[in-house]
Amino acid sequence: MPKYVYDFTEGNKDLKDLLGGKGANLAEMTNLGLPVPPGFTITSAACRHFLEHGSVPDGLDAEIERYLEALEREMGKRLGQPDDPLLVSVRSGAKFSMPGMMETVLNIGLNDESVHGLAERSGNERFAWDSYRRLIQMFGKTVLDIEGDLFEDAIDAAKEAKGVDNDVDLDAEDFRALVGTYKDIVREHAGREFPTEPREQMNLAVKAVFGSWNAPRAILYRRQERIPADLGTAVNIVAMVFGNLGMDSGTGVAFTRDPATGQQGIYGDYLQNAQGEDVVAGVRSTVPLTDLEEIDKASYDELLQIMEKLENHYRDLCDIEFTIESGKLWMLQTRVGKRTAAAAFRIAFQLVDQGLIDEDEAVRRVTGEQLAQLMFPRFGDTAGAEKLTTGMGASPGAAVGKAVFTSRRAVELAGDGEDVILLRRETSPDDLDGMIAARGILTSRGGKTSHAAVVARGMGKTCVCGAEELEIDVKARQANGPGNVTIKEGDVLSIDGSSGAVYLGEVAVVDSPVVRYFEGDEAQDELVEAVDRVMSHADERRRLAVRANADNGEDAARARRFGAQGIGLCRTEHMFLGERRQYVEDLILAETKDDRRAALDALEPLQKQDFKEIFEAMDGLPVTIRLIDPPLHEFLPDLTDLTVKVATGHASDDDERLLEAVQRLHEQNPMLGLRGVRLGVVIPGLFAMQVRAIAEATAELKEAGRDPHAEIMIPLVGAVQELEIVREEATRILAEIGVEALIGTMIELPRAALTAGQIAEAAQFFSFGTNDLTQTTWGFSRDDVESAFFGRYLELGIFGVSPFETLDVDGVGRLVRIAVEEGRRTRPDLKLGICGEHGGDPESVHFFHDAGLDYVSCSPFRIPVARLEAGRAAIESNETS
Repeated sequence: MPKYVYDFTEGNKDLKDLLGGKGANLAEMTNLGLPVPPGFTITSAACRHFLEHGSVPDGLDAEIERYLEALEREMGKRLGQPDDPLLVSVRSGAKFSMPGMMETVLNIGLNDESVHGLAERSGNERFAWDSYRRLIQMFGKTVLDIEGDLFEDAIDAAKEAKGVDNDVDLDAEDFRALVGTYKDIVREHAGREFPTEPREQMNLAVKAVFGSWNAPRAILYRRQERIPADLGTAVNIVAMVFGNLGMDSGTGVAFTRDPATGQQGIYGDYLQNAQGEDVVAGVRSTVPLTDLEEIDKASYDELLQIMEKLENHYRDLCDIEFTIESGKLWMLQTRVGKRTAAAAFRIAFQLVDQGLIDEDEAVRRVTGEQLAQLMFPRFGDTAGAEKLTTGMGASPGAAVGKAVFTSRRAVELAGDGEDVILLRRETSPDDLDGMIAARGILTSRGGKTSHAAVVARGMGKTCVCGAEELEIDVKARQANGPGNVTIKEGDVLSIDGSSGAVYLGEVAVVDSPVVRYFEGDEAQDELVEAVDRVMSHADERRRLAVRANADNGEDAARARRFGAQGIGLCRTEHMFLGERRQYVEDLILAETKDDRRAALDALEPLQKQDFKEIFEAMDGLPVTIRLIDPPLHEFLPDLTDLTVKVATGHASDDDERLLEAVQRLHEQNPMLGLRGVRLGVVIPGLFAMQVRAIAEATAELKEAGRDPHAEIMIPLVGAVQELEIVREEATRILAEIGVEALIGTMIELPRAALTAGQIAEAAQFFSFGTNDLTQTTWGFSRDDVESAFFGRYLELGIFGVSPFETLDVDGVGRLVRIAVEEGRRTRPDLKLGICGEHGGDPESVHFFHDAGLDYVSCSPFRIPVARLEAGRAAIESNETS
């Protein structure tokens, strides 16, 4: 039979999977000889059984009974003993800290008899009745699902009747009366009497803590923190120590360093004559922990010694909960403390300098997401700001500007020096100019993988998507929000791309010194110095190269400053927007070979100049250029708009020709239609024009003494024959001009991954397009599914995080591994990279390292994140560059 219960003397800090963080650390402190109340832990395995089967495992009750009897022998009294009761707390404790998300019940064992014994033994009748009313209140709320405000209203009424403001001003008779009131609340709202049998209290509390794992707030927290849903929580049964015995007792929390800044010092709060939940609930104002030195110097000095011992033992910032009972200090919990991103970086190398950890461990202690938080501008104090609504934080940062509703207007106002926020129901490629001009983007539709979100992240623009409470009327140039608020063009908005908050008016923005550091600013403060030390060591250790997704010279130059080692994806279709759209229309409407040739000839010098700017910015580094990928109809006017124009007699001859072309090119599912390599096969001269522009740009720069390294990437290949046709033409053009370039393909279809061995015969490199590979593997339309049902899928645990945010390792990841293995079996020197959004996702970077890729590519602003995570991945697998 499995062992489901462990005494604190039987565990240690390395058993978090089984005992949860709280139980493992209580055991560790016990082993260190610190003053920990005795107790035992019921494992998370028992919780998982309870959640799956609706009942506790066979034998658990008997095992708990044995450990409870041992605790009673150690304490010299029985649970709920009438004349001298043993009281216990029942506390949750999952593997990962989830502060406040699950339940705790204190003072288990009190009833109408034992409350008198507690009063007599303690000599403090007020304390006994206060403890009893706390039990009924916590038990009623936690175990019996009674609304907590009912109990709070009752104690507020008692204080009001007595004319006092604080709980400490209520006496024994007041609490005795409250016990009766609380019992009435239980009877009325739970349909039963408050249970007075101590063992029944404990059993019900244990089951309630198990059940709290799936409470809505716990589910939401796990989803936010990406904590797996199947872990379950352990339960800790701990002998009660009392901070509410009088003014020589109290409870507090302490941190061994400032969790906000990382500075060393004495940080925490203390509350006299109180139990632990009083500090969290804020029922009375706490005092700074330093005040404890005057209140109880002996306990204060002992606490400082313990704090130092714990930090040195855990080699990290520790978060501590303690209680003082009549001058005796007891440790109730410790854990590696949560901290801000800035504190994480500072503390990492403080501990290196103290000799507690090495540089590898320092890099392990920080994350790419923490670095991202430090890089984006952010709002300062929002306490006085007027929040309009909340959408989905799609691209981090803080942006303030005047509301505009069209890309044209965004460009106009930005050209006049105005900061603008572009409001759209959803964005399209036509909005690119406006998105570039805007300080931030706000949409009422879409999610984190919508066009607005993907493009905004690529540009480092702040973006909030899916603000569904906004009704955006582009024609009227206004948006209607909750509370009958109307936003007109020119009204100032502030948007937070991290939280998704949208504010009316201007909120002050704080610049990021970390971005200035990556941009080359030599001025350094303590935080920037810590970031620099982390990044330097991560770069030394990483095996994966990091490239950028960049489509113009400016982005390429920025990416290089951020540490990019080349470009992994240059999307040439972005070069066909704006004023150049007319040339694409001419190409589509061409009726003869000469017309088509003329249109291509007009585009070629523009393409060549684009490529030269990018090659110059990345001189000496590889630049992977993807030939045009999206369906051509995306460069034409909207079908509905043209149809209405023609039907109402407002169309020109060109409009009618455009309508005919749009109808001819219209597809039911363009994502799987005429795009990618299929365009190069079907439309003569299109890919040839692009290859010639690449080759001529390369030749001209070489002649000028520069060192361009072009890589030509063919998109959406599903069969080696497609690649062979395009490669043959590209090779001929390169030879004519006298330059060399690698020719490879994107692996973004399941068939391409499964036939990678064949495709590698014609490809010199693979770049995994994980955005489309995820779509085609799952059968998802990225633009539709997130708003349609992803929320429900996340809620049900079908997946823990969107597969467009973090790579689906089991499905898409398996295809990647197959392609890597079979591609390199055919061509051992095959270069392998990834250029989808996943290239900047921390968790996905670790997978790509493990899968054996040579590089990841991501948006310029995610490059430092990818560099850091590549270093962490190498350290974790004990590899060096």
